[in-house]
Amino acid sequence: MVNFAGWSMPVQYALSHLESHLHTRRHCSLFDVSHMLQTKVFGRDRVKFMESLVVGDIAELKPDQGTLSLFTNEEGGILDDLIVTSTSEQHLYVVTNAGCRDKDWALMQGRAEELRAAGGDVHLEVSENALLALQGPSAVQVLQTGVSDDLAKLPFMSSAVMDVFGVPGCRVTRCGYTGEDGVEISVPVGRAVELVELLLRDPQVQLAGLAARDSLRLEAGLCLYGNDIDETTTPVEAALVWTLGKRRRVTMDFPGAMVIVPQIKGKVKRKRVGLISTGPPIRPHMPILSPEGRPIGEVTSGCPSPCLKKNVAMGYVESEQSRLGMVLAVEVRKKSCPALVTRMPFVPTHYHILK
Repeated sequence: MVNFAGWSMPVQYALSHLESHLHTRRHCSLFDVSHMLQTKVFGRDRVKFMESLVVGDIAELKPDQGTLSLFTNEEGGILDDLIVTSTSEQHLYVVTNAGCRDKDWALMQGRAEELRAAGGDVHLEVSENALLALQGPSAVQVLQTGVSDDLAKLPFMSSAVMDVFGVPGCRVTRCGYTGEDGVEISVPVGRAVELVELLLRDPQVQLAGLAARDSLRLEAGLCLYGNDIDETTTPVEAALVWTLGKRRRVTMDFPGAMVIVPQIKGKVKRKRVGLISTGPPIRPHMPILSPEGRPIGEVTSGCPSPCLKKNVAMGYVESEQSRLGMVLAVEVRKKSCPALVTRMPFVPTHYHILK
């Protein structure tokens, strides 16, 4: 167990890190992510409220559809990444990172108070539900045996409230942070242990901890807030332009828009890239070097890939050195190790997209 954002979290359970990672890719694993902040946003001005804080087009979301978005500041930096779902129950369901819990809550509360002072109708409620992530190719097959809804009709980034193995009032969202198909289940906290025990009755399901969660998201090319994105990185530098709603790019009415939007067609000094190497593992904060040996950036995440049997990493480099196929180097223990600039994700993703 380790301290993670003030929570006591397991690095691993019975399976080793490697076994747990591969089990998730081949079968499915259950992650306890109850440390995440779950917030409900009510009121007729809830969309206006959320769009005053994030870069995404929340107004265009269909009922029970969600999107990954970003809180940004006026300098264009990323305050946090989050998922916003427009529920059919007339509220927004927002999931933000545990490490940013206090900062995000203060940001949302402060903006809600401003809107109310101006006559707006918005109020926030923290959900005390637990949050479980069931991830892997057999996750939905396992879950289907305990729900009456047809999960084949629940596409990636959409959600529905349903009974799950007899536990009522669960919000099931087709998402996750492993690159695999799967769901996150927001479950009343008093029934969470019961639901975990019911899911674990299926031999395909194994508990997984922080170590596997980190290597799985890195193979999927997904950012970890505080490592790969923070208040000093913009969405354009971080290769997250796709999170910017097309309408929002035109209206430029989100925090930092005057910095971020011009970067889309202009130039940024640095860009987030994927790197693959052999040899000693690549770890965060290691210098990235140009072909000539000049420092041009730094690794933000890195580990040996259990699936590829190579090292995978991401980091920021000077834009001129970010071209796919370039051979750069990473300084590992005073030695220069070749690293290939590679497209992310490093392994194929398997999200459930309806044709």
